[in-house]
Amino acid sequence: MAEQRQRALSTSGEALYEILALEKGATHDEIKKSYRKLALKYHPDKNPDNPEAAEKFKEINSAHATLTDLSKRNIYDKYGSLGLYVAEQFGEENVNTYFMLSSWWAKGLFAVCGLLTGCYLCCCLCCCFNCCCGKCKPKTSEGEQQDFCVSPEDLEEQIKNDMERDGETPIVLQPTNVTEKTQLIGDSHRSYHTDS
Repeated sequence: MAEQRQRALSTSGEALYEILALEKGATHDEIKKSYRKLALKYHPDKNPDNPEAAEKFKEINSAHATLTDLSKRNIYDKYGSLGLYVAEQFGEENVNTYFMLSSWWAKGLFAVCGLLTGCYLCCCLCCCFNCCCGKCKPKTSEGEQQDFCVSPEDLEEQIKNDMERDGETPIVLQPTNVTEKTQLIGDSHRSYHTDS
């Protein structure tokens, strides 16, 4: 058993049908009938001294579970056990995309487009020289200085100056009395009136 090679994932999609002694494309009723017959034959309760029967029973249950699930059966019929593995890893909705992108023509198209446009070389050089090395990074002119940091006091002063220039004075106090009412008068001029 230690020398037994690991079975490769097939793409033919026939092994599960062979486990249930069926032909590929069998109907749901044929799968059900064959499963019942084989499950009774290899059930561990009927074969308590036979560990091989217990293993065969597990294989029969696994094959039945896959072939009775319509989406898994479609994937298995089209792509085999490799398709089921891909469905577990990436989701059932991504199986077709995976096999399309892993086909020889998709890989060839990707390689040809990259070589013709020179995009691989361009992107690699751009990332290396600008990001990693920083040697070819664009430099700012000496006369230009950029302010990246503005103090809060300067920002408040700038806001006050902008509002005064626009004809509005900033409101710096909140109403102190609950009975005060705020009214808008005229062209966006605000004032507060109190009832007291």
